[in-house]
Amino acid sequence: MTDILHSEIGSYPADWSIQRVDSLFDIQQGKSVSKAHREGDNQKPFLRTKNVFWGKIDFSELDQMHFTAQEEARLKLQAGDLLLCEGGDVGRASIWNDQMEGCYYQNHLHRLRAKAVNEVDPQFALYWFWYAFKVANIYIGRSNVTTIPNLSQSKLSELQIPKPEFDEQRRIAHVLTSVQTAIEQQARLIALTRELKSALMRKLFTEGLHGEKQKETEIGLVPESWELHSIDDMFEIKQGKQLSAKTRIGDNQKPFLRTANVFWGRIDLSKLDFMHFTSEEERKLTLQEGDLLVCEGGDIGRTALWHGEMAECYYQNHLHRLRRKNDKTVPSFMQYWMMYAVVQRKLYVGHGNKTTIPNLSKAKLGQCLIPNPPTNEEQISVAHTLEAIDRKITITQSRKSKLEELFRTLLHQLMTVQVRVNYMEIDTNEVLK
Repeated sequence: MTDILHSEIGSYPADWSIQRVDSLFDIQQGKSVSKAHREGDNQKPFLRTKNVFWGKIDFSELDQMHFTAQEEARLKLQAGDLLLCEGGDVGRASIWNDQMEGCYYQNHLHRLRAKAVNEVDPQFALYWFWYAFKVANIYIGRSNVTTIPNLSQSKLSELQIPKPEFDEQRRIAHVLTSVQTAIEQQARLIALTRELKSALMRKLFTEGLHGEKQKETEIGLVPESWELHSIDDMFEIKQGKQLSAKTRIGDNQKPFLRTANVFWGRIDLSKLDFMHFTSEEERKLTLQEGDLLVCEGGDIGRTALWHGEMAECYYQNHLHRLRRKNDKTVPSFMQYWMMYAVVQRKLYVGHGNKTTIPNLSKAKLGQCLIPNPPTNEEQISVAHTLEAIDRKITITQSRKSKLEELFRTLLHQLMTVQVRVNYMEIDTNEVLK
C-alpha cells in the first residue's frame, strides 16, 4: 500500500512531491490595456480574461493593441503555455495550443510556461488548478483582498501544486481530456441541432409543410393558404393572482407558477412557490392541460405549454394564461409560433408597454396577430416536426450532463488520489448508455 503524506493542500502518496508553482513555471503577466496602447502601427491580437474559460479559449471577441518588438519577443504565446486569470473568476485557466499565429495577452492574465521538459505537463497543471480553484477552494484566501479580488504574480508564485511523476501527470491529463472532448462534442451537437431548429422554424412558418407560395402580411411572409387571426380571437386570455404579504397568509396555500418557472417550451417545477387561493380563485385559475403560459414581463412573450405536470397548480398575475376557444386551435403549434415570432423575428417587441419595467399587457397580447394553417392536421404536423428536434436536443443535453458529472467525479478522485490512473481508459460511449 502506498504511503500517504500530508501537506497544506491535502494528502498525497509518497511518490508525489509538493512544489511551489514558480519552481515549475516561469510566470509572466501581459501588457496593460490603455488608450496610448491603442495607437501605433503594430496592432496585434491579444487575449483578455473574457477570452479565457476553463479548458478553452473563446476567439469570438478578440481585441488588438500596439506591441513593440521587445514586447512581441517577451509576450508572444507559445504552444503549451498555461493562461490563468488574475481577477474575476480567479484562477480560471486554459492552455494555448497555437490556435492562431502571433497572439499575445493582457496584464490581467498570468502566462505559465514550463521551465523544464518532462517535469510538468501543463495540461495536468490546468486540471489541478481547475480542481483547486473551482471545486475544492484549496487556495481560498490567497488572492489579494481588494475591491476587485485578484491573484498577484507573487501570490501565484508561492502556491503549492502536487507533482506526480511526469508519465502519471500525462495519464491523468489524458483521462480528463478524453471526457472533456466528449463534453465538447455534445455541446457542438446541441448548437448544430439548435441551428437546424431555427432554420426549420423559419421554413415552416413562411412556406408551410409543402413549400407553398408565400404572401406578404402585416407580420411578414406566411404561406398563401394560412390566415391571420388575433390572439384574442383564438384564445381566452386570463392573468393570474397577485402575490402579496396578505396572500402568504391563509390555510389554503396552493402551488403557483411565476415567470421564473416558465421557459421557452418548458415548465420548471424545481422551485415552486405557494400562496392562499379562495375557492372562487381556484375555480378561475386552476391550470388545465393544453393551457399556454406567456410571460408579461422580463423575457417578454416567453411561452410554454402546460402538460398537466402536476394535479393542481395555479399562476401569478405576471403570467397570461391562454386557453383555446375552439378545437381549431392547436396549443403546441401556438407555442412554437411564439418562439419563432418573439425570438427570431422580434415581431411583438413593440407591443410591450413602455413603463419602467417593460411588460406585455393583456390588451396588447390579445391584439397580436398569428398565422393559422387551414387544418388542424397541418398545425399538428408542424408542431410534431419541431417537437422531434426538441427531443433530440433534450437527449443530447442529458448526455452532456452525465459527462460533466463524470468529469467532476474523476477530477476529484484523481486529484485527491482516491483513484490512481494505472493506464485507465474511459469509454465515454459506455457512460452514455
